[in-house]
Amino acid sequence: MTLPDWKTVGGAAVLFGLAALLPYSGSGYYLGLGITIAMFAVLATSWALFSGPTHYISLATAAFFGVGTYVTGLGFEALPYWTLPLIAGVAGAVLAGLVGLATLRLSGVYFVIFTLGLAELVRQIITWSQNRSGQKGLYVLTDMTEAGIYWQLLGLAAAVFLAGWLIARSRLGFALRIIGDDETVAAHSGINTALAKVLLFMVSGGVAAMVGAILAPRFVYIEPSLAFAPILSFQVVIMALLGGTGRLWGPLVGVIPFTFLLEAIASNFPNQTTLALGVAFLVIVYLLPRGFVGLIEDAKARMRRTEGAL
Repeated sequence: MTLPDWKTVGGAAVLFGLAALLPYSGSGYYLGLGITIAMFAVLATSWALFSGPTHYISLATAAFFGVGTYVTGLGFEALPYWTLPLIAGVAGAVLAGLVGLATLRLSGVYFVIFTLGLAELVRQIITWSQNRSGQKGLYVLTDMTEAGIYWQLLGLAAAVFLAGWLIARSRLGFALRIIGDDETVAAHSGINTALAKVLLFMVSGGVAAMVGAILAPRFVYIEPSLAFAPILSFQVVIMALLGGTGRLWGPLVGVIPFTFLLEAIASNFPNQTTLALGVAFLVIVYLLPRGFVGLIEDAKARMRRTEGAL
């Protein structure tokens, strides 16, 4: 992932400030769309913080997200609401750390398969425990408004962006870039590759759990099939790859158009959403391997060569 500069951070601050005004538009439809975009922006950016520099494709987002929703579902009556996203973040980070210690020595398709199975494993465990107690799901009845949820997600998005900027400039970010280029070389250079990967995987898992905790009141009723939906993991990967993981802002470039595309498909062809995701994944892999970021950087490179030739 290329180091973001101060200009990028300043531009992001302006965009976040403008985005915060959306609830004042008075449109429930656009606010709902804004919540979806903010949700995927956080998930895709946090996913890219880990998978971008390491090139490990994680499909565990749904597992961490589901853990977060259940933290809110189980704790909102006993604890202050503002503590629940923080608790969810810690729970998600701990789960990611445990999973990372067990799996990040794997690579390639083995890591992908394990992370995909993680969400299903956690879902089955929660389903079994609820069946034992005679409970099918949880009601999450709070006074949290759509605007409140949107602002929380937007604030979390800003925090993730800032964290990504700081990590990219830290020793951890430098180590991860070396790992992504050649993990063997990184290990021979004295870098603790396992620790570096686990730490960033914990950041990604913690953030995904916080998103789940924030969105739980919007669902009102949560159950394992909703909280741990595998399709969420694929959506996050597709959006991140569509935008490109080479830049911190890259996933956002993929989230916005793909969210509008999904909205159009869900409205007009509600039974074809999964097919659209499959086609989108194939298109990205074969036609846009570096995402929109790659297209933009290639265009800039051609412009520089043209200017140099004149």
